Amino acid sequence: MDRMIYLSMSGAKATMQRQDVLTHNLANVSTVGFRAELQAFRSVPVNGSGASTRVYALETTPGYDATPGPMQTTGRMLDVAMQGDAWMAVQALDGTESYTRSGSLDLRADGTLSTRNGLTVLGDGGPIVVPPNVELSIGSDGTLSARQPNGKSTSLGRIKLATSDVPLLRGDDGLFRAATGETLQPDPAARLQEGALEGSNVSAVETMVSMIAAARQFEAQMKLVQTAEANEKAAAGLLAHRA
Repeated sequence: MDRMIYLSMSGAKATMQRQDVLTHNLANVSTVGFRAELQAFRSVPVNGSGASTRVYALETTPGYDATPGPMQTTGRMLDVAMQGDAWMAVQALDGTESYTRSGSLDLRADGTLSTRNGLTVLGDGGPIVVPPNVELSIGSDGTLSARQPNGKSTSLGRIKLATSDVPLLRGDDGLFRAATGETLQPDPAARLQEGALEGSNVSAVETMVSMIAAARQFEAQMKLVQTAEANEKAAAGLLAHRA
């Protein structure tokens, strides 16, 4: 009887955790450059005397869906979409170098290039500062050029674009970092597209269907718990009657 309760409660908990992941993905269906979070479960034995045949299903996060999101042409000069496996380097709030696919950029009052949510964009040599009163353009390799009113063009540096042979790890801040904790080297072959943004790779319809399936699975697990309770009461009643 207790085995049935272990299985049903473990299944219900795992289903709730899956629902949390699906809800998080659906909430970011319109987030620029968002990568859908994947989820899996693994069985873990229960430690303790008499529980050697009992297992829990624990949630694991194997990573994210690396499928590129749809390209959205905006025509905005400071919108860039990374192509292929390229990632743009930014400075996280904790000061570490991190990576993102969100290419909606802006300029601070002091001319520092940053993302729309305030993170400093890093170049191959550090932060990039754009002088005032210039016409800015971004090349496909990430090179920024400033055209002055007199027609003279000046190179301001190159946005650091990096690639990784292994999947990156997503942090609690939504930014990605190398699994080893080290910074990635610039990739000269990495490219971006100016005047466009990469949308989220979350499918709203598919995620909604998965959420409905998870809700029904949770209900089934809870019915098993109720069945186990009813069976235990019936067994206790039989034992009491025979006694």
